[in-house]
Amino acid sequence: MYRPKDTQERILHRLKISRGHLDKVIRMIEDDEYCIDVMHQIHAVETGLKETGNLVLENHLNSCVADSISQGKKEEAIKEVMSVFKSKV
Repeated sequence: MYRPKDTQERILHRLKISRGHLDKVIRMIEDDEYCIDVMHQIHAVETGLKETGNLVLENHLNSCVADSISQGKKEEAIKEVMSVFKSKV
């Protein structure tokens, strides 16, 4: 997958932030911290990963999907993207 350097850096930065939040959640559980505080950290992890996924999707649409459409493979590209969303539980 092609990613401009700045997009890749943004994706990695967001993932590292999410990893930091997740490490914090683990420490909080180990330290038996207040459940609501843990839930706030879990929400931060979920939000960070969702935003990162949106950035990856945007990049994919702008690069891979756009290329597929220009090569006459529109239906394949749409099916591929939709399969990601249909498989979510």
